[in-house]
Amino acid sequence: MSGIDAALAATPGERDCLRSVGPDDVEPASALTFARNVFVPLTTACRYTCTYCTYFDPPGEASLLSREEVRDVLETGADAGCTEALFTFGDTPDARYERIHEQLDEWGYDSIHDYLYAMCELALEVGLLPHSNPGDLTREQMADLAEVNASMGVMLETTADVEAHSGSRKKTPEQRLATIRAAGEVGIPFTTGILVGIGEDWDDRAESLLAIRALHEEHGHVQEVIVQPVAENERWSGPTPTVETLRRAVAMARYALPDEISVQVPPNLAPVGEVIDCGVDDLGGVSPITDDHINPDYAWPGLRELESIADDAGVPLNERLPTHARYVDERWLAPRIERAIDRENEAGERYRAVLSASD
Repeated sequence: MSGIDAALAATPGERDCLRSVGPDDVEPASALTFARNVFVPLTTACRYTCTYCTYFDPPGEASLLSREEVRDVLETGADAGCTEALFTFGDTPDARYERIHEQLDEWGYDSIHDYLYAMCELALEVGLLPHSNPGDLTREQMADLAEVNASMGVMLETTADVEAHSGSRKKTPEQRLATIRAAGEVGIPFTTGILVGIGEDWDDRAESLLAIRALHEEHGHVQEVIVQPVAENERWSGPTPTVETLRRAVAMARYALPDEISVQVPPNLAPVGEVIDCGVDDLGGVSPITDDHINPDYAWPGLRELESIADDAGVPLNERLPTHARYVDERWLAPRIERAIDRENEAGERYRAVLSASD
């Protein structure tokens, strides 16, 4: 166990109770949802060097998308009927990568977060709702970016101190939990999740899910929790979690979390059809036009494949916005996002059509 905030630490009884949960203890969902997105990897730089991640490139090799390149991707996504612009990059890359810092400075930006803000504005201009996954953020950074994002996210992964996070630039659960709490304090709908198979045990999985629940109970901001198995790739050759392990982890998530929080399993990284009866109700953001740049070896399924998953489970499949409908209804969103949804133009009509279909 890590030394997480005592206010978030589960009691041994809570952990033991959750550890005993299995697929038979939860009910299948009555519907599945997904978001249609376009993936925009602003940079392949990251200050961390997690041993399972293929996203980051070493200093000297990392790239930074220009405004023109970002616009091209966004316009292609809008033309394909997407509603979400998924922005990603590694944690504070300009603090480690001199070339990235110099490029941002040349373009007139003080930091990667300032550049992200501008690209989110560009997404809104093109007709897409931004959802940003920019890693660890301070409360001030979160508050700034909440002005131009429909929702945001960061994977907790685990509260455990695992070897997969080791190195001179170590990712810590305390940083991730602080970011999730900052999102709650700011009031931005938020996505987080656990990564299964990176060295954590069942106590750690229970601890992680209970910490997420505690933060949601404080602020009400967690819209979905991803249960994602680690995937074999060129940097990670460890074992892939078995279907039985994933089924149990998904059931634990569904049992631990309030009903209003969706449980998501990525359909390109997991055998969703074999775990869907464990409480999965969301398939996440799926792009019809761009790769999953974080997991490039694993292609997203097409819409017909998603429909087949839902048909096999005997439930309807509904498209959603990057922000789940209740946060739109309850007016959580920043004024610029609300205006984008309410606006009488093609994009606003598309957003409202998706909201109506997901009710």
